[in-house]
Amino acid sequence: MGIMQRTVLVVDDDPHIRDLLVFALQKAGLATRQAADGEAALVDLQAHPSDLVILDINMPRMDGIETCRRIRAEGDLPVLFLSSRDEEIDRILGIELGADDYVTKPFSPREVVARVAAILRRVSRTPPPLPTNAVAHGRLTLDGEGWRAAWNGTEVSLTVTEFAILRVLAEAPRMVFSRDAIIDRVHGPGFAMTDRTIDSHVRNLRAKFDAIGGGDLIETRAGIGYQIGPCAGGAA
Repeated sequence: MGIMQRTVLVVDDDPHIRDLLVFALQKAGLATRQAADGEAALVDLQAHPSDLVILDINMPRMDGIETCRRIRAEGDLPVLFLSSRDEEIDRILGIELGADDYVTKPFSPREVVARVAAILRRVSRTPPPLPTNAVAHGRLTLDGEGWRAAWNGTEVSLTVTEFAILRVLAEAPRMVFSRDAIIDRVHGPGFAMTDRTIDSHVRNLRAKFDAIGGGDLIETRAGIGYQIGPCAGGAA
């Protein structure tokens, strides 16, 4: 599938960088929108659907890190980070937040367009279908048809990817899944996603369920991956 008819939100406090990227993206056949900071970006995303966000890390009012964190709390919208600092901590933090890619300034507009196109191709692939039957494991219940998760009867709001990961683990409670195996089950073989992105989703799942007494939701198997916990309530 091509990248036509897709919309990219370009978020950077430098208008010259925004104009440069907008020109390159539109030349590649993409629709674009612009925002000068994180707060404006979040407002724009509420009003106008986008398929990907190019997000500068260093911005006034609300930086890219906090903006990405809030985007990730709402769903799985792809994010490409821009940064003026070529530091390992930036790259690690960006990936742990669930960013799909990372480009350091100064950059080639053609490289950014190529990375945007690659991300959009990946997310356009149809993931393997998950079973629609209900799953119950301890205090955890998953409604496959309604894509709803509940803990001891209390519904927990999950993103599509969080629900899919939890479903994979709960379907096979005796199995320990590597991160690659989870990616294959959720998105299909060959999908480009980092191990750290899976770790980020698992951390989000643990935080959401721990807040209502589900601290034993997911267990880590050192050197292997993850396994569904007993889901009996209490600490992991």
